[in-house]
Formats: sequence, C-alpha cells, structure tokens
Amino acid sequence: MPGKIRVLIVDDSASVRQAMTEILESDPAIEVMGTASDPYVAARRIQQEVPDVITLDVEMPRMDGITFLRKLMAQRPVPVIICSSLAEAGTETAAQAWEAGAVEVILKPRLGTVQFLQESRIRICDVVKAAAHARLRQFTGRPVPREPEKKLTADAMMPPPLVGHNAMARTTEPVICIGASTGGTESLRQVLQVLPAAAPAIVIVQHMPEKFTEAFARRLNGLCEMEVKEAEDGDTAMRGRVLIAPGNHHMLLQRSGARYYVAIKEGPLVSRHRPSVDVLFRSAASHAGPNAVGIIMTGMGDDGARGLLEMRKAGAHTIAQDEASSVVFGMPKEAIALGAADRVLPLDMLAAEILRVGNR
Repeated sequence: MPGKIRVLIVDDSASVRQAMTEILESDPAIEVMGTASDPYVAARRIQQEVPDVITLDVEMPRMDGITFLRKLMAQRPVPVIICSSLAEAGTETAAQAWEAGAVEVILKPRLGTVQFLQESRIRICDVVKAAAHARLRQFTGRPVPREPEKKLTADAMMPPPLVGHNAMARTTEPVICIGASTGGTESLRQVLQVLPAAAPAIVIVQHMPEKFTEAFARRLNGLCEMEVKEAEDGDTAMRGRVLIAPGNHHMLLQRSGARYYVAIKEGPLVSRHRPSVDVLFRSAASHAGPNAVGIIMTGMGDDGARGLLEMRKAGAHTIAQDEASSVVFGMPKEAIALGAADRVLPLDMLAAEILRVGNR
C-alpha cells in the first residue's frame, strides 16, 4: 500500500520478530517489509530493498547490533531504532547506540498486563514514525495517518494553571524547564555540556523508557560541569543541578516558599507519553509562572505544545528549537503554530539563551 513506512526487523528471536511484526502492522501507517535473524541476513535484505526504518537488536549471533549499526551508518545511513532488553540491567547500551547513530532506543515488547502491551504498542509505533521523519536522510514526504487512539491531556494529572495566583510571585532564582523527544538525547548533551557549573536550575522531560534515564543522566553527569541526575521525588531544583524525569513516571515542578522541587508521580499516558512534557510545563505554569523558562526541543508529535502556551500565558519566557537544527521538527512546530514560543532559536544558541534569561 503506497504511503506506508517500510520497516525491517532485525532480531535473532523468532518470537520477538513475530511480536514486533504484529505490533507494527497494527498501525495502518506501517508495513513490515521483512525480518532478519542477524546482521548478515539484514545486509543482504537491504541490498535488495532499502527500508525506511530498521529496528535492531543488540545481542545477536555472528555480529552484535552496535557493530552493525556503526557499519551501516558509515556505508548506507538508514534510520535505526535499537530495540533491546539490555537497558533493564542499567547498562550503557543506550549511550553506545546513540553515539553510533541510532535515532532512538526502546525496550523490547514483553508479556505483561493488557495496559502494558497497549502502551508498548503505542510507544513502538510512534517511535518508528518519528524515525521515518528524522533528518538522518531525506524523507520521502509520504503522508502518515493520524493515530486513532484518544490522547489524554495534562488534565489527567492536574488542573489548568490559575493565572495570577500568588504562588507565581517572582523569586530571585529562575528554573529552566525543557522538553524533548526523538533526537533529544544528543541535542540535550550539546546544550548542557557547555553550561557552567553555576547555571540556573534545569528540569527535563526526555521521552525515554524506564531505566534508560538513569544511564542517560549518569552519562551526562560525567560530561557536564553541572550536576546531572535522574530525578527522585522531593529533589530540589537548584542552581548547578539538572534533574531528568525518570522513565515511565511523570515529573511535576512544585514550590515551597522560594524553594522549587519536583514530584515524581505515576499516572496515565499524557499526550501519549509518560513522562509527558505537557505535565511538566503545566506544573511550571502553575507553580513558577514568570520565574520559569520553557524550552521545547526536537521530537515528533505535539507533547509540550499546549503546556508551553500555558507557561507563556503565565508569564514565563518560552523558546522553541528551530526546524533546521531539529532532528524531527514536530513538537517545536506544534508549539510555534499555537503561538506558544516567544523565540525560535537554533540548537547552538539555546545554552546562551538559558544563561541570558536565567541570570538577568
């Protein structure tokens, strides 16, 4: 059927190949063009027909997935999604995959509750669609049908902000709220790595599975002057610290006097994600108002667009990453279309803007 995103599944497990095929083909926008049991079989398949997206396991016979990814990106770049269970052990697999050129890293689907399987299906299909749009190579421009599932808004986690509430009175310390998805892991590294140790407090929602966020935060902590950690319930958002929302949990900004801290909560998918950028941004609009800065970065979909508008209406300074520097210009585009962004800036100007508005 013309217009579908063609996916090649590479995994040595026949049951995983079958499960992935069923998950992907449940979406009318996606077609599984083939499967391969190892990288050598995959290479022969790619010679016959180049897929739009590849899902790739890490542990396989004859050649591991990371090695194959490096060879593929050097010879014939194709958007690749690493689909691995290794992250459950808290390994550095995700960091290695992103450095080798993967567009995204996701957990393998596994048996569980009906809710888990449904949320896993939504996540996998959305990531494949985002990968097909990635700037890794020229996208064909074929239309992708809208997802049929109903999307919950931030109302599922908290009420809309009350503009003018005294909890938003100005304090001396600002808080920077950032939301990102596909392409965000390396983009965030580029921003955070150049910030000084005394930069303003930063709280981040990066769409990422559970346990990946811990390894991601640990990696950034070793590269950055600021302290970077996976957020825990009650952590203080303070100058010199970056808090990253833990995978599979929402993160809300809260305030006690002049102190900002985060609350880590369970809850439904919001804007098809958990953690959700909309949830973080709404909480910032409610509890920080003009003390906050909202930044929406690369990613597919519209998570964060409405929340950024709420932040702007509450007096926050709001920024969207520009199209040229975004891996996927979905989330920023939606925010700009709503009139949520005060400024639209390239990736290499975000750090300077954080310091400018955070130190005034």
